[in-house]
This record gives sequence, C-alpha cells and structure tokens, in this order.
Amino acid sequence: MIAVTGATGQLGRKVIAALLKKVPAETIVAAVRTPARAADLAAQGVIVRQADYGQPETLEAAFAGVEKLLLISGSEVGQREAQHRAVIAAARAAGVRFIAYTSLLHADTSPLGLALEHRATEALLRDSGIPFALLRNGWYTENYAASIPPALAHHAFIGAAGTGRIASAARQDYADAAAEVMTRPDQAGKVYELAGDDSYTLAAFAAEIAAQSGEKVDYVNLSQAEFAAALKSAGLPEGLAEMLADSDAGAEKGALFSDSRQLSSLTGRPTTAWQAVIRAALAKA
Repeated sequence: MIAVTGATGQLGRKVIAALLKKVPAETIVAAVRTPARAADLAAQGVIVRQADYGQPETLEAAFAGVEKLLLISGSEVGQREAQHRAVIAAARAAGVRFIAYTSLLHADTSPLGLALEHRATEALLRDSGIPFALLRNGWYTENYAASIPPALAHHAFIGAAGTGRIASAARQDYADAAAEVMTRPDQAGKVYELAGDDSYTLAAFAAEIAAQSGEKVDYVNLSQAEFAAALKSAGLPEGLAEMLADSDAGAEKGALFSDSRQLSSLTGRPTTAWQAVIRAALAKA
C-alpha cells in the first residue's frame, strides 16, 4: 500500500496518475485534507482518506496499513516543520516502513529561505528511525510560466535572478520521478538532486516568450526588495511575494541550477523542455 499526502494538489494529482500506470488503484491511498475534492480519484478505485496536516488526529488512521508514504511538502510556509513532524510521528505510529519526501534542490546547502523548513524536515526523518529517501526537487518551470500573462500585458517579464541559470523541469517530470521511487525496491537512503536537463536565464525565458508569442517582452531585472514590492503591488500575499523574491535572489547565486541529470535518469526520459512549458502556457493565455 502506497499513500500520497496532498493528493489533490497540483503535484499530488500527477503523482497519483503516474502511480495508476504502475500499480493497482486499490493499493494507492490518496491522503487529502478534503475527501470530497478527491471524488474523481475514488471513482478510479483509489482509496481516499482524510489526512489534514493541520489536524494531526486525522493522520494515523489515514496511514493504517500503509507500507510506503510519499510526504509531499505542505504549502503553508512557516508551518511546514510542525506539520511534517506530525505526519512523520503518525507514520511511525501506523507502522509505515518507508517515507519519500519532496524536499528542495541542494536543501542542505541552499541559500534559499525555503530551505530552512526542508532541512528541518530532513532532520526529523533522520531522527525518526523510518527508512527514507529524499526527492530534492528543483524549480517547477510552471512557476515562471505563471507570469506569462502579465508579461504579455506589460511587455516585461520582471525578476531578480540576474544572469543566474535555472535548471527547472515540469511538474509532471517530478511526479513521474516520485512514482518511480515509490514503486522501486531498495530506495532507502537515496538522495536525489532533481532538476531539468537544460537551463536558462530569465532573460532567455523572456526572449522565448517574445519569440513564441510575437509580442515584445523584455526581461527587467530588479533588486530583491524591488521585486518583492512589485509582486505585492500586483496583489500577491506578502509572504508569497517575499518568498518568490528570495528565490530569485538565490537563483542568481546558483541555487536553482544543477547539471546532475538525476531527474531524467530516474524517469528514463529527457525532462520536459522549458520552451514546451512556455508553449503550453501561451496556448492557455
């Protein structure tokens, strides 16, 4: 039995879909905050159980009979260490034998503020006594593709990454990698640094948007503080704006780059080209 937390999230749904190609639906547990949102998964034969990071009392029952658990990191920055601690404690109480955790690229050395909670969670796993693997995910290309509509509207793609190179991959790539780890034997102790096969600067990203759309789109590099302020003025919550600006500043230092190709090695196929993600986003814009 394989359980996936956050199974109705953007990554979780793709992991479940990838697992359904490998194992019977009745051996998959979709652990979700709101079971009603997983009706489509239940219709496919997936076992749906409530598992709310914010309600630890729901967790142990959700993991009953589970052998392997994919802990997809929570989305509430600042609360994740406590939430992940509760998940790991419940997994231990339920007798889970293996946990894979979606961490952050180079979490142990990353300058990103996001890395703090990931490092803390990795430490919790080491102390838990449960065999585990780390899926240190790099950036999702979709994170930058989400800025395409305002970039087209204002003829400017803004950021604070300077000339830093970003080796991102599509969310589907990371989901497929997670499904591989959850269905392969002997994964305990593995640490995967996962990133795209190719890399780009944000100037190149903006140029590709321009080339594909036929619109003028220039990259405008801002300071970290200026970028955060711009994101807040655009309506993003303060915490999210500060996190994105910090991540761009980290990218300038190489925090979002890796040429390990461990992701494509794990999935057995090249990672999705960043140009293809732009093309898909433009088709929806």
